[in-house]
Amino acid sequence: MHIDLTGRTALVTGSTQGIGAAIAAGLARAGARVAVNGRSEESVSAAVAALGREVPGAELVPVAADVASEEGAERVTRALPRVDVLVNNLGIFGSADPLEITDAEWRRYFEVNVLAAVRLTRAYLPGMTERGWGRVQYVASDSAVVIPAEMIHYGMSKTALLAVSRGFAKKAAGTGVTVNSVIAGPTHTGGVEDFVYELVDRSLPWDEAQRAFMREHRPQSLLQRLIEPEEIASMVVYLSSEQASATTGGALRVDGGYVDAILP
Repeated sequence: MHIDLTGRTALVTGSTQGIGAAIAAGLARAGARVAVNGRSEESVSAAVAALGREVPGAELVPVAADVASEEGAERVTRALPRVDVLVNNLGIFGSADPLEITDAEWRRYFEVNVLAAVRLTRAYLPGMTERGWGRVQYVASDSAVVIPAEMIHYGMSKTALLAVSRGFAKKAAGTGVTVNSVIAGPTHTGGVEDFVYELVDRSLPWDEAQRAFMREHRPQSLLQRLIEPEEIASMVVYLSSEQASATTGGALRVDGGYVDAILP
């Protein structure tokens, strides 16, 4: 399958590292003009430089702004008045005793993980529908379906994204714009290796260590290894393409079979 996004502009929020950076790289390889977003000028500049080395000739737009704030979102929309592919990847996570999570923390998770995506969708969806083409995506998580007892606030925010995605897909019905969410499973990102080695034998090579971790601590995974960010990115790139024109309103799983269900 040849995916060509030449002439399309994509915005990937939270794309200076991890899954977001992999998505930005995948879209750039497909020919899209990609806006790289992070909160600081330094992190964005470093990410753009790294992506430029990874994908020579890529057309990259640095956009430093905290899209979890109204001011940051306005800064992004001024810098990028037109976006054809919006990937709402920005998110925070962390564990906490569910009885100790404060109101402020509940609000923070909702504002960063949900409201930031809603705000940008409101900004860009009208232009997409007017032009008769567009792609909106939300990076969710297996935690949206399998709520972790130690991360209820995080799981709640990802469940909300599934609802937001389905709702906006209905708003865009019949316009040529598709709206989907991507359910990412346990993924190999920054800090995960340290976490894995806290739970398994540190003398094991990484490949063996991650498989031991998955067997012992994530046994429901059918993949039995951590997912690489590029594997999540492949689904996002496909959903951004012409080939995915009949896929909308969906919650597509890239979870390695982690969620024990036929449908989300």
